Amino acid sequence: MRYDLVIFDNDGVLVDSEPISNRLLAAYLTELGHPTTYEDSIRDYMGSAMHRVHDLVLERTGQRLPDDFDDVFHARVFAAFERELKPVTGVDNVLEKLAADGVPFCVASSGSHDRIRVGHRTTGLDRWFDDDHLFSSQDVGRGKPAPDLFLYAAERMGIAPQRCVVVEDSPLGVQAAVAAGMDVYGFTAMTPADRLSGATQLFSAMGELADLLV
Repeated sequence: MRYDLVIFDNDGVLVDSEPISNRLLAAYLTELGHPTTYEDSIRDYMGSAMHRVHDLVLERTGQRLPDDFDDVFHARVFAAFERELKPVTGVDNVLEKLAADGVPFCVASSGSHDRIRVGHRTTGLDRWFDDDHLFSSQDVGRGKPAPDLFLYAAERMGIAPQRCVVVEDSPLGVQAAVAAGMDVYGFTAMTPADRLSGATQLFSAMGELADLLV
């Protein structure tokens, strides 16, 4: 293994949550008078922390989202997760191989700790990640594309950034990993390859990842 730590993004990489959350985000923004399509949401918000939604709406419209926006949105997302969420196909095999090879891995997600835990409980991925291996944008001052979250995860795991690899599916996440001085493997299942062009390497099926990391 060429790396000492594998850092996984969560949404779209470990759990197949991006179609659910972006569908609901687009619908909620539209409901509040900010017409947004599913494609708009994927383009503008995929991989970002919630503050980006607030910032972009304010920048574009001059209007602030309601104070309870995050709470209402997360309640809708968590309810949908309970009904619909699945793990990304092939991810269990990747995690099983990393564990068997003794390679440390963790999660560094723009989502909240609650969102990560709900998704992992629903999909059974909680058996792979305890609280000491879960890192959220809540833990740092700036979310992706700033490098802070990935650098924080590496520091907490005791691994130098240059010995880490990040697995990401969003342009913002790729930018953050590059800024952190880490290699990054771009997962193109939902994101066009040209939008992840800054990645060290691209792959389209999670089953390919374990062999690529060797």
